[in-house]
Formats: sequence, C-alpha cells, structure tokens
Amino acid sequence: MEFPLVVGVDGSNASYAALDWAVDYAARHGLRLQLVYGSLWERYEGAVPSGLARPSGQVMADNVVAVAAERAGRRNPEASITTEVVAEDPVQALLERGRDAAAIVTGSRGRGEIQGLLLGSVGLAVAARATCPVIVVRGDQVGLAGTHQRILLGVGDTGTGDEAVRFAFREAEARGCALDAVRTWCRPAGEWGDGPAATNEEQAAAVLDVVLHEAEADHAAVKVQHSTVEGPARSVLLQRSAAAAVIGARRRRERFGLQLSRVAHTLLHYADCPVAVVPHVV
Repeated sequence: MEFPLVVGVDGSNASYAALDWAVDYAARHGLRLQLVYGSLWERYEGAVPSGLARPSGQVMADNVVAVAAERAGRRNPEASITTEVVAEDPVQALLERGRDAAAIVTGSRGRGEIQGLLLGSVGLAVAARATCPVIVVRGDQVGLAGTHQRILLGVGDTGTGDEAVRFAFREAEARGCALDAVRTWCRPAGEWGDGPAATNEEQAAAVLDVVLHEAEADHAAVKVQHSTVEGPARSVLLQRSAAAAVIGARRRRERFGLQLSRVAHTLLHYADCPVAVVPHVV
C-alpha cells in the first residue's frame, strides 16, 4: 500500500508554511496527504453531557484540520487529502503515523512556542525519533520556494548514509534540479601546504565517489556536483544552505533516546532552507 505524506498541522503560521511546502512535495512525488493534529483537549476538558455544546478544545481541533484541508485543496485541487484529529501529544501522534508514512513534514515552530526558540519542540523531537524521513520546513522565501534549483546533501562515511543519499537523488530527480553532494575534511593540526592535508582531501573525494556511485547509476538524469570542502561539516553545510532547496541530514536511529547528530541539530536550527533528516539504522 502506498504510504502517505504525513503533515503536522496546528494552525500556526509555521504550520501553514509547512503545509504549502508539503502540498507541492506531494504533487511532485505522487503522494496523498494526511493532515494530522495532535491534541490532548479531552484529557483536560473531559466528556461533555449529551445535548450540550461541544467543548472548546474539540471545536478548535476540528477547525484546525478543516482550515488546513481547505488551504491544501486551494493550493492543489487535485490533491488527495485526509485529515485526522488524534487525542495524543502532537509528538507521539506524528511518530505513530510516521511508522507507515513516506515522510513527515512539520513547521519550524508551533503554536505557543517561545518566540526566541530557533526550532519548536515538536519538530525537534519528531526529527530525533521518527522511523521515516522528517522534513522541517524552515528558511527564507527563496529557500522555501526552491528557486535555487539545487539540493544540498551532506555525505558521511561509506555505508552510513545510503538512505539519505537515495532520498536526495529522488528529490533532485523529481525537481529536475542539480545535486550538490558535499564531503568535508579537516587539515591535521599543525599541518600546512601539501602532504597530509592533500591526502585527506583525496580521501574525501574517494569516499564521495564510492557513496554516490550506485545512486548516480540509478538516476543518470540528475546532474551531480562532487564537492570536497575543508572545515567542520555543520559550518560548511550551513553556509551552503543559503543556496539550496533541501538538505539531507543523516540521523542514526538507535533503540532509545533522541538521536540527532551535531550536524543535523545545527541545520535544523539555523539552515536557510527546509531540512530533511533521514534516519540510518546502526
């Protein structure tokens, strides 16, 4: 059965921006949309006796998904859309639906989040724990619109990021844009000029060739730029995110706890474009 694109909605401006982006993403990949609003209003308001008005929490929840569905339908009248109000914490609601989803899309900040937060608690928790790719929609208008016509992919060691690589190639192919695959390297302390530094850059280039070889063969139409850049991965990718559409940030998925690398954590908070966190089983 075809998995849907799950979109977290809550009526916030960030949620609407994520919804608009998700509608376009679903159209490119031929996915149906499942709009999910997680709410614990029943826990706090309790059941209402028969004949009385609906509780305010239920009214708000129904309105949130109805407005979201109407907005999505206006953006793409041909979209297949379902809605669901889940009597659970928003994080848990999205994580559970993510078990049978092509991906989860969330906004960068939800309703009631502290204004100074760079990333809302729901988006961070879902990106750290989901079993499917999670796309946190953030960045400037150019990054959101994808007018740079470029996907940015951070490439890790061989055998550690196959899922992220395949995700990035599929997105680049669906968008008809180029893929900028970046492998960073660091100069040994105290070394200058040629020697070990040059060797490290050659090793980085060799890793790129190995990691990308199979995907390049499967997606021959995608133009790929191999980039080896000196510096910390999170700083390099963050700088290049100003001219990207989506970043693939690999995440190791383990049994317990929040599993986000420092690179993914940094990009989720500061990138100038939507960030896709793709789990990798270790």
